[in-house]
Amino acid sequence: MPIKQNVFSSVAAWRRRAVSRAVHRGARWVRRAGAVTSERPGPYRFRRIGSGARLAFPQGTVFGDPWIEIGEYCIIAQDVTLTAGMMPDLDLGPDPILTLGNGVVLGRGSHVIADVRLTIGDDCFFGPGVYLTTTNHSYDDPDVPIGKQWPRSAPVSIGSGSWIGTGAVILPGARLGRNVVVAAGAVVRGEVPDHAVVAGAPAKVVRRWDPQEGWQPPLRTPTPRPIPDGVTSEQLVAVAEWQAEAGGTDETDALPQAGETAEPSSPRTPVGEADQVRSSADVP
Repeated sequence: MPIKQNVFSSVAAWRRRAVSRAVHRGARWVRRAGAVTSERPGPYRFRRIGSGARLAFPQGTVFGDPWIEIGEYCIIAQDVTLTAGMMPDLDLGPDPILTLGNGVVLGRGSHVIADVRLTIGDDCFFGPGVYLTTTNHSYDDPDVPIGKQWPRSAPVSIGSGSWIGTGAVILPGARLGRNVVVAAGAVVRGEVPDHAVVAGAPAKVVRRWDPQEGWQPPLRTPTPRPIPDGVTSEQLVAVAEWQAEAGGTDETDALPQAGETAEPSSPRTPVGEADQVRSSADVP
């Protein structure tokens, strides 16, 4: 009897694994097939969708697509809402309402709601759950439920190269300059100058770039430096090991140029010796 139970258990486990693999393969196929690109626009009629742009499946709510422009190489994650107009099937005139520049990245679950003109410049990156809207509720009449009062609308623009953190809210009338950083959870309205960092609710400028003095207040961490061309993965591993033993030296200081080896200039203490030194130091 135990032998039969083992056989049945093995068969059941094999079936569960087979079903799980089949489900995951099917889900991957559905995500690939359901993605929207310029070659496969699906049910949408975007005013423009650039080459290399991709809307991941499943998409969020999308309507007013004839008035939506999507630039080249945009990455729009799952469950992102893109709408033009207050509701579907409206005639919004001859001009675009919502424009995404080239290289825009919208994080999962973000909402971009454009009842009037909303523009996002090139190379803007948005974290998950960001909310941009050109329309907000009004509460002028204290006797009428707020949801039944006519909303207020104002155009929104996001300058090229900006980074909008997770959960940020961009309200109607916001005008962000170039290379603006919006902290996670910030609520932004009004005008933000170029090269500024804003945080809080309501958002305030907490850091700005000065051409003479640099970032004010100064950055707390050193500027990251790109890896030089020609550096191999083996060299990166060697440098990382050396950095760990050297006590956190900046990796890029020790990176070799193309064609050089990744041997550090100072000798490394073998791990065994280091352990012995620490052990002897602990002995009274």
